[in-house]
Amino acid sequence: MAAPRSADAHADAPQGARLGFGAVAAGLVALVAACFAGLTMGSAGIPVSDVIAELLDGLPGINVDSGLSATQEAIVDKIRLPRVVLGLMVGATLSLSGAAYQGAFRNPLADPYLLGIAAGAGLGATIAITEGLGDGVGIFDPIPLAAFAGGLGAVWIAYAAGHIAGRSPVTLILAGVAVASFLTACQTYVLQANSDVIRDVYQWILGRLATSGWGEPLLLLPYFVITLVVVLRYRRVLDVLAVGDEEAASLGVNPQRVRLIIVVAASLGAAAAVAVSGLIGFVGIIVPHTVRLAFGASNRVVLPLSVLFGAAFMVAADLIARTAMDGAELPIGVVTAFIGAPFFAIVLRTSRRDVW
Repeated sequence: MAAPRSADAHADAPQGARLGFGAVAAGLVALVAACFAGLTMGSAGIPVSDVIAELLDGLPGINVDSGLSATQEAIVDKIRLPRVVLGLMVGATLSLSGAAYQGAFRNPLADPYLLGIAAGAGLGATIAITEGLGDGVGIFDPIPLAAFAGGLGAVWIAYAAGHIAGRSPVTLILAGVAVASFLTACQTYVLQANSDVIRDVYQWILGRLATSGWGEPLLLLPYFVITLVVVLRYRRVLDVLAVGDEEAASLGVNPQRVRLIIVVAASLGAAAAVAVSGLIGFVGIIVPHTVRLAFGASNRVVLPLSVLFGAAFMVAADLIARTAMDGAELPIGVVTAFIGAPFFAIVLRTSRRDVW
């Protein structure tokens, strides 16, 4: 479905709608720096030059001696590289989904879990864990599949309930809150009836970029691509929605249809990200708002830059999670919450002023 294109619609976009070279360069620099930090830092420190040589050696037609031992090669190729790639996609997907939700609902405090994805995924994962279905590896692990189905199911229920009650963004948000509360209560009931798995469930809920090779990145890849293509295609239309549904309709935009497309695409990506990484909070709020404060409020700017900075932020947060404590790994959700909670308070104070 083609996104509406009109001169009037473009004229109504927020100021600073051009994506400048400096902003893209800053995002790419942050992305590259985070990747090399994630590949070189850890309990087994590996020089950047050796990592670059090892990456080049893996390209077709290029033969470079990295000088790494067999153990170091395995650490880079089979442990750190898949984990960094997974972090890139999870961070980019959650950030893009959060920015898309904020644009679609004209709510600066919206995040990817607005319509109950977190609660639905948590319930699905909890049921899978309590039933002892967590013995698979990568794409064959039932827990991510159950979390994915639960997250999408929650969004479908919330959207259907909101559609029945009315088609405004407010009714959809309220429906999401109601569905999330109900599913959280169901999850609590399941945990109370199966107290022996509480630790395993909370390990999943707190989030972790654990990989068993390339299975998890490949599982997330198609959903990431779909979300990226669809949401970025509608970045101009989201600027039009910012003026209000009635004004957008007068400019030739169907607000309900556009909102449905954005919600489906963003929810698909967010549900897939949650399925492979657990519930990692605040990313969908921290990154888009930081981009707005630094580079402007237009979705033509916020959405692409959220992909770059979101990917870099997640890899950096994962690096902190696995290196902050000797001999142990912090849940990545703890790291993002530690950063995100103070930032969320700042957003609350500024959401009526220059952030939006």
